Amino acid sequence: MTVTRSVVLGCGSYLPSRILSNDDLARSVETTDEWIVQRTGIRERHIAAPGELTSDLALQAARAALANARLDPSAIDLIVLATSTPDQTFPATAVAVQAGLGMTHGAAFDLQAVCSGFIYALQVVDGLLRSGAYKRALVIGAETFSRILDWTDRTTCVLFGDGAGALVLEAQQQPGDRSDRGILTTHLRSDGRHRGKLYVDGGVSSTQTVGHLRMEGREVFKHAVAMITDVIDAAFKATGYTAADIDWFVPHQANKRIIDGSAHKLGIAPEKVVITVDRHGNTSAASIPLALFDAVADRRIKRGHLVLLEAMGGGFTWGSALLRW
Repeated sequence: MTVTRSVVLGCGSYLPSRILSNDDLARSVETTDEWIVQRTGIRERHIAAPGELTSDLALQAARAALANARLDPSAIDLIVLATSTPDQTFPATAVAVQAGLGMTHGAAFDLQAVCSGFIYALQVVDGLLRSGAYKRALVIGAETFSRILDWTDRTTCVLFGDGAGALVLEAQQQPGDRSDRGILTTHLRSDGRHRGKLYVDGGVSSTQTVGHLRMEGREVFKHAVAMITDVIDAAFKATGYTAADIDWFVPHQANKRIIDGSAHKLGIAPEKVVITVDRHGNTSAASIPLALFDAVADRRIKRGHLVLLEAMGGGFTWGSALLRW
């Protein structure tokens, strides 16, 4: 019996042209390249130019994904944009992307789950495509975290960067067996008891300001590996696959020590792990699609490969997705 799956048709990314190295940061805050690399694995990150908005990054990534899929924007009837750094309080940044693509049909909206946003968006889009309500969707992760950083706080300003990535997904009938392409399973979690461990100290209803990112780094690190393992184990249980079956592990790019620890605990070989955190920093909801594009562009990820995604972010939120490319 056939089943409907959300199949990837194309992917794209965009990174701002300005690169901020660890040595650049060391000129303005008390830190060193060695300190940052040892604790995070990050060497540089991209920073949006003055006047360059989250929607600008998202639009470039969307255009690249459509070009990769060889589709015109008219073929898309749904846009879901994961971001914690929207252009405005409202309207949704996704509608700016919709307008930029010249689309006057379909639906577009934002989704906010911080660093887990792209995984959350994948589950939402997967459900809508499989329901038959939509045929093809753009799923975008885009962030300008540089706009909410306290550049005097060396514990946070060294971690984050700006960027955007996008996938084009299409509802397709698949055989209903292990040859199925597309999203095979997604698992989402949250625990609001931890919301004070990673947050922004501003907001419309609270301070009427944008605020700055604040983080209890040790607390986040302490919970990360266990939470990531939880949702990946759930993906394996739901599908019958194991770590040995995975062709590529594409984790949220927050900290190389967290990535290495998670892969080791799960028994995923280091050579199967896609790493971009050294060049991108933590780009929150954009990190997974940026890493996916990186591995597709250099031909590591190929059609038929089994790809495991995971993320954890403020809230705490965390989630996983398993798909066949």
